[in-house]
Amino acid sequence: MDRNTAADEHAVRVLRHFGPDPANWVRPSEADHDVVVVGAGQSGLGIGFALRRAGIGRVSVIDAAPPGQTGVWTTTARMASLRTPKNWPEPEFGFPELSFQAWYELTHGERAYQDLTRIPRLDWARYIDWIERHIGVPVRHHTRLTGIRPVTDRLELSLAIRHSDGTETTVAETARKLVLANGVEGTGGPYLPPELDGLPQRLLAHTGHHIDFTALVGKTIGVLGAAASAMDAAGTALEAGAREVHLFTRRPDLLIQKEAASPFADAGARDNYHRRGDAARWRDRVLASRRGRSAPLESVIRAAAFPGLRVHLSAPWLSARAEGDGVRVEAADGSHRFDFVIAGTGYRYDPATREELRGIAGEIALWADRHQPPADLHDEALARTPYLSDGFHLVEKTPGTAPWISRIHVFSAAAHLSFGYPIGDVQSLAPGIPRLVDALGRDLFFEDQRSPAAPAPAQKPESLRDHYAHAIWSPEPSGH
Repeated sequence: MDRNTAADEHAVRVLRHFGPDPANWVRPSEADHDVVVVGAGQSGLGIGFALRRAGIGRVSVIDAAPPGQTGVWTTTARMASLRTPKNWPEPEFGFPELSFQAWYELTHGERAYQDLTRIPRLDWARYIDWIERHIGVPVRHHTRLTGIRPVTDRLELSLAIRHSDGTETTVAETARKLVLANGVEGTGGPYLPPELDGLPQRLLAHTGHHIDFTALVGKTIGVLGAAASAMDAAGTALEAGAREVHLFTRRPDLLIQKEAASPFADAGARDNYHRRGDAARWRDRVLASRRGRSAPLESVIRAAAFPGLRVHLSAPWLSARAEGDGVRVEAADGSHRFDFVIAGTGYRYDPATREELRGIAGEIALWADRHQPPADLHDEALARTPYLSDGFHLVEKTPGTAPWISRIHVFSAAAHLSFGYPIGDVQSLAPGIPRLVDALGRDLFFEDQRSPAAPAPAQKPESLRDHYAHAIWSPEPSGH
């Protein structure tokens, strides 16, 4: 990515004032790492830096992507600008000198930041790249977690390392703690509804997949869904030259009106959400899911600027099948034929669907194992979501059978049901990372107390009195 000398020099000056990291207070162990963080996007970098500054030194951050392509900002994110206010807390760790504003003003000028309404997506990607280069959190790129198994007092992780020649090597490393900071995919992945079963990959993509929009020039596209990612895909396709994009929503309106509020107005509710009872949290998330997620007005305006946008209201899809070199869709408002279809149908967070979690999925407590809602609040997708404790860690399905499962912490979108807001998004970093790091430090500290400390090497004790013996007063003998 492009670099700015002034911004780089600024970062060096600021970080020099931090001084040295605290000494690592975690006792040595046979594990290769005290903490492994999976994902080097905005969450993973923030967690890695916060752990280091908390005196937890043996930390490894891994990411399957090459440098400059971590997270979604240069891959599957297609919005023109971030959806959060430009002044929300970021991964700047409480230091405004490292904020997006500081970087942007050094790069584009103070007036440019004042004129900015929302943060451009690619500028955010450049900012995250700047953060990675300067905060001193080593990231092992081209490294993917493929499996987990418990080994006495630690976890054994299978890691696939991709080499420059395209080959992969699998190695085993151990860690006392594992943090899954893998963004929107969380403990599951893109969800494709049954209506799309059987469609070949050449005719179908999820918004979470790579899409070659240049191949859609002059074509008619069907988009299932009307939330942010679906609308952004529609806008991107139209900008790339698609002839028409037909967007389908089950709702009678495209936009949901929301009350205007300060971004920090509900900080108390947000920070204490995980302390609410299971029934209250479940009801809140089910009702939110049924209301649906509205696309930002900016995304709608972007797509609606093209005459080729067609919005189908109250038109859920009933079926979709391949027909020649296209797709025949039967929807509530009739039959349609498309050259290609895109599913903006969200994500599911069932651990059994993830490669790295599949082998231990049977030990992980899901919400279905901890809460049985009334029939009118049943939701199968939410029921398959992991049930997390207040330190973001997984909980064993059957108490007493897999206590090691709490060594795994989930700092991703899969935590939304337990914590009430999208963990891993910008808004979650300032309140969430300190809570996570506190939980990791707490667990490591008390585990160390249960284990005998390694004997210190024998040394001749230093006589501290030597430092002041000459100054010790005593009364003079009588007769003087």
